[in-house]
Amino acid sequence: MSAPAPTRPRLLDGGMGRELRFRGVEILDTIWSANALIVAPDAVRDIHRDYIAAGAEVITTNTYGAIRAELAKEGIESRFAELNLLACDLAREARDAAGAAVRIAGSLPPLRGSYRADLVGPYAEIYPLYAEQARLLAPHVDLLLCETMASGAEACAAATAATETGVPVWVSFTLHEDRSGRLRSGETIAEAVSMLDGVPIAGLLANCCAPESIAAAIPALIAAGAPVVGGYANTFTPVPESWTLDGDQDWDGLIGLRSDLEPDAYATQATTWLDLGATVIGGCCGTRPAHIARLREVIASRS
Repeated sequence: MSAPAPTRPRLLDGGMGRELRFRGVEILDTIWSANALIVAPDAVRDIHRDYIAAGAEVITTNTYGAIRAELAKEGIESRFAELNLLACDLAREARDAAGAAVRIAGSLPPLRGSYRADLVGPYAEIYPLYAEQARLLAPHVDLLLCETMASGAEACAAATAATETGVPVWVSFTLHEDRSGRLRSGETIAEAVSMLDGVPIAGLLANCCAPESIAAAIPALIAAGAPVVGGYANTFTPVPESWTLDGDQDWDGLIGLRSDLEPDAYATQATTWLDLGATVIGGCCGTRPAHIARLREVIASRS
């Protein structure tokens, strides 16, 4: 995994699910922001457009919750393909309307709960599910993003399936709340990346964790040798341990937001990532178009 790094940092978009909540759109605990594909597709398109207007060069499809197991809980598993393709259409429509040179990343999420390294399951069970979603998204996106991967095993299954489509693939790990730079599984970056040996990854990132955790992980991500390295943090207060490993408390999608990560403060954190060598920055849950606009200013100031 080695290639020249981009000459200027690339800018990702920000969060989708919490932004939909900010705009008054119903978000179901099961299928998360995917419910907006059904009840408020215009809002999804508008959010993509707002991120592009803020300066995002990569926008991510709203497919994080559009997976079979979660759709089945709402009795709409039969709409799996329809909703994934609709999410691609909305991202493409936003890009076309903006007339901007923006890339679309197809989100491949955890299949058995965010942060739940203990629930990932055997490769033989999850690989076919990732392959199905990757094949759906690949013809309509510029890259596939295996995001919020809590363990090396989860990343291996997702990335293997994604790379088989021939589309460039980025893998993004979610990191432990102890700010160590380890994955939520407890693995080091090096240990997790070793499970991707032989899988042609185009980028390694960290996401949906504290910005301080991303700073701790950037050196290890760079050491892994991927062409693209970076991060996009959430603005959550620390996620309870009972929700992340061997816990019995269900995710409710309503973790509180930190008061110290408004756009300027978030940009200060992201500047640290850039100083450490990140080539891609952006935002995850709780970040908004204003955060991305501020990151655009940071990148411009370094050009």
